[in-house]
Amino acid sequence: MGSLYSDFPTWLHRYGAGFKLACMALFGTLLFLITNPWVLAVCALGAALLWFSLGQATRIARRLIFSVLLGALLVALFHLWMGRPALAAVSALRLASACVLGVALTVTTRPMDLLEVLDRWLAPLARLGLQPERISLQLGLMLRFTEHFFVQWKKLDDAYRLRTGQAGGLRLIAPLTVQMLQAARRVADALYARLGG
Repeated sequence: MGSLYSDFPTWLHRYGAGFKLACMALFGTLLFLITNPWVLAVCALGAALLWFSLGQATRIARRLIFSVLLGALLVALFHLWMGRPALAAVSALRLASACVLGVALTVTTRPMDLLEVLDRWLAPLARLGLQPERISLQLGLMLRFTEHFFVQWKKLDDAYRLRTGQAGGLRLIAPLTVQMLQAARRVADALYARLGG
C-alpha cells in the first residue's frame, strides 16, 4: 500500500511516534475547544510554520494539503453564504489546522511505529476482556487506507496528466474506487489467512 511517509530527514523525525501522536491528539482537541477566530488564526499560523519547517519532506503531500485548503475554503464560503462569517472563519481554520497537524505526523512517522504505539496504549483494555491488538490493527488500517487513498489518487492523476495534459478531477473517481476495493479485498484475504474468521 502507498504511504505518505517521507525519508527526507527533518527535526520532527527525531521525536518518537508516541510523543507526536500525543501532541497531535492534545492540540487537535484544543482546536475544537477554542471558539475565538483570532486565537484559531494564531493556531493556523503555528500549523503553517510547522509545515514549512519540514521543508522537502512535505513534497509528497503538497497536493493533499492543497486539497485540504480548498475544502476549508469551500466550507468557509458555504457559511458565508449562510450569513455566518464567524462560523466560517472558525470552521475553516479548525479544519485546515487539524489536517496540517495530521499530515505533518504522517509524513514524519512510519506507519509501523504508529501501530506499535497504539498497541502499547490500548494494552490495558485486555483487562476488560477486549482484544487491544485487534483494535489497534483496525485503527492502523484506517490510517493506512486514508494514506493509500491519497497516494492512489495522486498516481492516477499523474498518469492522466501524462496522457492528456489535464488534471483528472472527478473522472478519477471510478478507477480510484475500483483500486481501493481491490486493495481492501487483498488486505481482507491476507487478514483472513493470518487471523482466521
